Amino acid sequence: MAVRRAKRGRLSRSAEFERVYRQGRSHANRFLVLYTFPRAGDDQPRVGLSVSRKVGGAVERNRVKRLLREAFGVLADRLPPGHDVVVVARPDVGDLADREGLAGVERALEELVAKVGPSEADT
Repeated sequence: MAVRRAKRGRLSRSAEFERVYRQGRSHANRFLVLYTFPRAGDDQPRVGLSVSRKVGGAVERNRVKRLLREAFGVLADRLPPGHDVVVVARPDVGDLADREGLAGVERALEELVAKVGPSEADT
């Protein structure tokens, strides 16, 4: 069973998302785009998800969001501390979720988290 992230571990306001999009760094693959932005204060990374209608209908989008949250639970300790992280799902992630489920989504996310090196954690 997945561990539910505390509300303080999430991005929820549009201004927070906008700051990460505009001022953060991005890493992408075929399925996801990962934006990171360092912030002052708390060491816990905060995560926001963006899954548009291009991914599919409501059922598909909610499934992708559940899988992404589950994958973040596994990879949480590998995220840079003190960063805001936004994950944007690309349309192909729906097909990946259908074919490979959590393992595929986790692998795609892990690939991007690995690209966020220690140099970014110091920025």
